[in-house]
Formats: sequence, C-alpha cells, structure tokens
Amino acid sequence: MSVQQTTSHGVVTDSVRPPEFSRAERVRVLTMTAAGSVVIGYAGVAALLALISSTAAHASFSTTGVLTAAAPGWLVAHHVPLRFDGGQLGLLPLLPTALVMLLVYRAAAGAADRLGLFEPLQARSVVFSIAGAHAVVGSVIAFLMGDEGPVRATPAGAFFGCAVVSGLAAVAGVAQRCGLVEVVFERVDPVARRGLRTGALALFALVAAGALVLALGLVFSWSTTAVLFDQSGGTIGTVLGIWLLCLAYLPNAVVGALSYVVGSGFSIGAAVVGPLEFVGGPVPAVPLLAALPEEQASYLPLVLVLPGVIGVVAGFSLRDAAETPRARVRAVLVAAVTAGVGALVLAAVAGGALGGGVFNPVTIPAGLLAVLTFGWVTVPGAVVAWFSGPRPPRVVEAEPEPEAVVDEEDYDDEAEYDEEAEGLDEEFDEEEDGEELDEELEEELDEEDEDELDEEDDEEFDHDLDEYDDLEEELAEDADPDDPGEDPDPDEGDEADPEDLADKPR
Repeated sequence: MSVQQTTSHGVVTDSVRPPEFSRAERVRVLTMTAAGSVVIGYAGVAALLALISSTAAHASFSTTGVLTAAAPGWLVAHHVPLRFDGGQLGLLPLLPTALVMLLVYRAAAGAADRLGLFEPLQARSVVFSIAGAHAVVGSVIAFLMGDEGPVRATPAGAFFGCAVVSGLAAVAGVAQRCGLVEVVFERVDPVARRGLRTGALALFALVAAGALVLALGLVFSWSTTAVLFDQSGGTIGTVLGIWLLCLAYLPNAVVGALSYVVGSGFSIGAAVVGPLEFVGGPVPAVPLLAALPEEQASYLPLVLVLPGVIGVVAGFSLRDAAETPRARVRAVLVAAVTAGVGALVLAAVAGGALGGGVFNPVTIPAGLLAVLTFGWVTVPGAVVAWFSGPRPPRVVEAEPEPEAVVDEEDYDDEAEYDEEAEGLDEEFDEEEDGEELDEELEEELDEEDEDELDEEDDEEFDHDLDEYDDLEEELAEDADPDDPGEDPDPDEGDEADPEDLADKPR
C-alpha cells in the first residue's frame, strides 16, 4: 500500500508501507546480517589462501592450516597491524580492506531494505550490530593468537580497528536508505554543498592523475617488470602469489603516485622519490615498483602541471556557485579543505612499517600531502572562480557637493542682507495686516449703511400707511348721514388707490 511517510528529518515521501516486524524477527535479521558479513569475509580470505597454497611448488595444503592462516589474513583485511619476531607489518594492503568494506556495505544495505528502515535513528541497530560483531571477532582472534605465536596482534587494536572499518562501511550502506545524507546536507548551505562536491571530485581527479602516472611508469618499464616476474621462480603458484601481492598493494601504489604528482613524494627506507627530489636506495624486488624512476630527470617536474590543471578546473566549475566573488572563493576553500582531508586520510592508511630491514619504513608524508593538495586547489581555483564568475552590478554613489568657502566679509554682507530682508518682510506683513483691517472696516460700514437704508424704507412705508388710514376716515365723515338708502358706490367718486397714495411723494 502506497502511503506518505514523514521522516525524522522532515522529508515526506511516497513509498510502500514497511512491513511490521516483531522484536524477535528484527533480532534474527540483524544477527544473520552481522554473522554473515563476518563468515563470508573470513571464508573469502581462506579461499584465497587455499588457492595460493594449492598452486605453490613446495607448500603443503591442509584445511586446518588454511583456516588457521586465514585468521591473521582477516585481521589484515580490517587494517589491523601484525607483529612478528622480525618487526611489525604496518604497511597493509588497501585492496582487501576495500573488499571487506564493500561486503559490509552490501550487508548493511540489505538489512535496511529487509527491515524497511527509513529514518536516521533506525540505522543505529544495523550499524552497531555489524560493527560490534566484527570488533568482537577481531579481538577474540587477536587474543587466541597469543603473545608467543609467530604472528601476533594487539586485542585492543584489533577490537577498535575492526569496529572502525566495518562501522564506516555499515554507515555508508544505510546512509542513503535512512536519510543520513539528507540530514547532513540540510545543515549545509548551497555554496558549501557545491564546495564539498567539487572537493570530492578534485580528490578523485588527483587520484586518477596518480594512477595515470603509475600506469605510464609501468608501461615504460615493462622490461623491468617482466624480469622481476621471471626472477620469482617461474612456477604457477609463485607467479600467482606475486601477482596477487601486486594487486593487493595496487591502491597503496596509487596513493604514492598521488603524493608524487602533488609534489610531496614518498620514501622506501633510505630511498626518496619525488618530482623535485630524488635519493637512490634499495627497494623491494616487486614488479609493481618497476614504475619508479631510476634517476632524477629534467622532465619529471612537469607532472606538477597536472594538479595545477585540476585546480583550475575546480575553480571553473565553481564560477556559478554564487553571485559574489567572495562567496565563490569560500566555495573553493571548502573544496580545498575537502580534498586536503581526503588526501590526509589516504596517506595515513597507505604507508607504514615494513619489518625491520632496509625497506622500513614506507612513508607517505600525510601532512605535507594535505597542505600541498589544499594549495593546488585553492590558489588557481580561487583566481579562476573570482574572475570567471558573474559580478554584481556596481552601484555608483553620488559625490557630495563641495562646500563653498565663505569669507568673513562676504559673511558680514550676507548677514546685513538677511537683516534687511527680514525687516522688509516684517513691513510687508504689517502692510498686509493693515489692508486686511481696512477691508474689514469697509465691510462693517457697508453693513451699517444697508441697515440704515432698510430702516428709512420701513419708516416711509409706515408713514404712507398712516396717511391712507386718515384719508379713509375723512371720506367716511363726508358721507350723508340722512340718506341711508343711498349707499355710496365704492366704484364712484374720487377714491384714491392705496398704491397711488404710496407712490405720492411726501
């Protein structure tokens, strides 16, 4: 059934609902995964030793002997140093370690898929079970080897060495499925994220450049390689053993070639090999070392062009990492730190002690390699990223107007002018106030005149009405009182109209 799952790091995904497992079922799956990775790894080492011993000319093959000899081989595959009477074997092959980590990676990923894990906290059970199983088995093997045997190991070193190698591989196996990668990158800003990716790619390019130089050295020295194979004895078992030895130490040789390309070089006993320094000395008769130069040549420093080109490419790839040059340089610095730390780790695990003879120790200067790697990425990368990327538009600020220099005399004249101007303004304001007062007075006088005229008209109208009333009384008196039958005709006679009376002048 398809459902939406919200992980603990805030990512909502549409996926199939994981099956429900009981506690016993989960314990069974984790136990089988941890034990399976241990058993398969041990069986692989035993099978390889059985193949070599069965094809060797004077070797005796027995199952017990093979299984017993596979114990220190399993520790070597987990990068645990071994001790013997002649010294210590610290120069351990990296290819078996890489194969063991690949095996654990696949086992952890398979366990996460079977249990339906999808949250970061759920990865703890897988990682702890696998790392714990390898640590316990390694410490037990080291303890059983004892302190009096021909080959010995420190139990504490075996415990932590096996735990670290298997734990890192288990974390890598569940990182994508349980969202560990998203949790890490969510806390990193986009510019730094681009720097991390570019740094990893730059380190890969430097390793590839070292592998190329190593391959060219083997091609140009193929005759020496063939002679070294012939001197090994010529039997199938011996040639197979030498070939497997070279194959197991091939990653170590690539790391040494990386150090050579960057400029730090490496040393085998008293012999020092570098593009700018060469000191001759005895080296083991191993066909893989036929690629070493026999003497210093004038063209060898040209290999330093390779890390410079890689730094330029790294800076060019970060030209669009940010809009501002400073942010792009910050991305280049992150890339340089990433590549430098990676080179430091590779150099630390690729070298080590090689017995107590003239070939001891095999040294790859980890600190110098990290510093030079940082420099090769930073210097050309920062220059290219600064000038090749986009630039923000430049904002032109308006220049402030220069302040005028005023003399004291000009200042006095201006002060007098200001005083006169203020006086004129005051007079003008007073005149305006006087004009406003005159206008108000004129308006008041006009209103009084209108009132007087209205009063005169009212008095004149009242006087006219009084005269009209008197006239009516006179007419009434002049009428005949003895002739009541004759009514005076109101229409006859010289009766005056009030309107005419009103129009008469006084």
